[in-house]
Amino acid sequence: SDSTARDWDAWRRRVGRAMEIVHVYQRERKDFGRQCNFSDRSAKLIADIQPDPSLAASYMIRSPVEIACQETKEFSEHEVNTETAEYTTSGMNHTEGGWPKDVDHNEVEQVSRYRKKEEKREAFVESVKEMGEVMMHAIKQNNAVDIYEDYFPGGEVGMDSAEPPSAKVTTVFRDPQELKRSINALSWYPDQATRVAGAYSVLDFQKAPEGMSADSYIWNIERSAAPESTLSPSSPLVSIEYNPKDLHMLLGGQYNGQLAIFDPRKGTRPVEVSPIEKSHRDPVFSAKFLASKQGTDAFSCSTDGQVLFWDVRKLAEPVETLMIEPQQDGKLLGGVALEYESTMPTKFQVGTEQGEVILFNRKGKTPAEKIAASYPCHLGPVYAVERNPFFPKYFLTVGDWSMRTWCEDIKESSVMWTKFYDCNLTSGAWSTSRPSVCFSTKADGSLDIWDILFKSSVPTLTVQVTDVSIQSIRVDSRGKYVCVGDKSGTISMVELNDALSKMQNSEKPNVAAFLERETNREKSVVARIREVKLKEQAERKKSAGAAARTGSAKKDEVKEDEEDPIAEAEKGFWDAIEMDKLKREKAIETKKKKAEADIENAKLADAKEEEGTPATEEGGDAAPTADAAPTEDVAADGGEAPAPTEE
Repeated sequence: SDSTARDWDAWRRRVGRAMEIVHVYQRERKDFGRQCNFSDRSAKLIADIQPDPSLAASYMIRSPVEIACQETKEFSEHEVNTETAEYTTSGMNHTEGGWPKDVDHNEVEQVSRYRKKEEKREAFVESVKEMGEVMMHAIKQNNAVDIYEDYFPGGEVGMDSAEPPSAKVTTVFRDPQELKRSINALSWYPDQATRVAGAYSVLDFQKAPEGMSADSYIWNIERSAAPESTLSPSSPLVSIEYNPKDLHMLLGGQYNGQLAIFDPRKGTRPVEVSPIEKSHRDPVFSAKFLASKQGTDAFSCSTDGQVLFWDVRKLAEPVETLMIEPQQDGKLLGGVALEYESTMPTKFQVGTEQGEVILFNRKGKTPAEKIAASYPCHLGPVYAVERNPFFPKYFLTVGDWSMRTWCEDIKESSVMWTKFYDCNLTSGAWSTSRPSVCFSTKADGSLDIWDILFKSSVPTLTVQVTDVSIQSIRVDSRGKYVCVGDKSGTISMVELNDALSKMQNSEKPNVAAFLERETNREKSVVARIREVKLKEQAERKKSAGAAARTGSAKKDEVKEDEEDPIAEAEKGFWDAIEMDKLKREKAIETKKKKAEADIENAKLADAKEEEGTPATEEGGDAAPTADAAPTEDVAADGGEAPAPTEE
């Protein structure tokens, strides 16, 4: 009945509140057997079977007996496939803590006032005493044992060790998109180099396939299966750079000329983007952060001939604009590569499409003064410019089919250079841990590792990283790993052994002496070339002045530019053509005059012959008489010949 059901429900609720259900059995009672009740009791003999000798007759002895035994321990091999542990990285914002809400730690007066107030409290003195004992104990331990002591100071491994230089590809990060794009820039995470960011884009003009993704990725070097973060700009990224002060901020240069600021903690979209009307008109091929206290200053270059300086906190418009115009004649050079050294905060270099490297100095007041020097480096675009981190006066450039090392003091030629290869060189970089080691990449997918102390004419080691062209290279801060990005969207991480990544004994002074020797040699050659050019210039001016005084030649206005050998060669070429032309005209005139003289002489000879011929009678020729012979002699002497007589 209904009352019985209500009573049963009420009883169940009371019992449920009184007791807690520990385990619920889902099977019937008969399925899990009888309950075992254990208790303590004394030992009890259940059975005692004594030996029976009569049973021995039922058995026979086997002789001999063969038994196989193993003297070593037995091992067994097992294979276990464990599941991959998935990790998630989460971050938090932390500001300087320990201050009350009414105290702003950025205000010096409030902080000093609060400190004075706290230092007067008795609890502060007791806390300092209590923590001071612990700190003194730790300080005494550090003083007793130097944990940073190098017990083996001569144990550095270098090229003079028995270990040969070697490198191997350890990790490969592949583009997750189906439509493959080239990696045009790489940037290492500033702290411990645990991540690497790549800029993915297609730079071939109007050859980007339809449906191509504009995303770029950040990879964790320990997990290559999938990217750790995704960057989704409005236009594909051509350049990318981590902020050395703010580890989570990235600066990206886009294909449409805009600059974007990314923070992976705030999502995939850019945090700040420069307006299109205030940005570059061509792709931003390089963008870097400047050395500043807050790490908010940056600059960028493009093939539109501009170098723009930005404050990343406000990208509404550039702070400063510089034109890449070395001759100040209105002709702009397109910027392809940027180089900036934090130890030289006012200087930076720009590699151009025309093969020149322009050195800028921001201390200059006028645009002409800001261009400090120009170096004619290559026959084509300069793909990479980078200073030696140990000797900033020297920098390498990569372009056309060679890699060159320049000294800032010599503008005419480089101090070292490689041979011209069969394929183009695409990028290059210095090692961050060894001053004598540098890297160059080629269009055939190989990585050349150079050690100028070991051999400067050929690479120390060549690694075939991929089968397609390598587009970018970046070395980590420890000099142990080198990341290269190729045209198929693959990032390959190459690990160097200690012979290539650890500095050897006396390497830095040896490299300094080597570079200084090469620089002095090149300075001597340049000085000799200048001297020869000055002598040739003086001789040309002297000959031009002599020709003007005699009036036999036209006055040549010679404008020599000793720093432009191409113009001088062109002028010599056209001068040679003019001289050859004059020689030909003179030869033709002489030949013409000779021909006219020959014609006149022939006419005179004919006339004289007609005057000296005797008259003929009808019916036959008259034979000359004996008296005619003297007449011919007289006529030959130029006298007037008398008329012949008849017999």
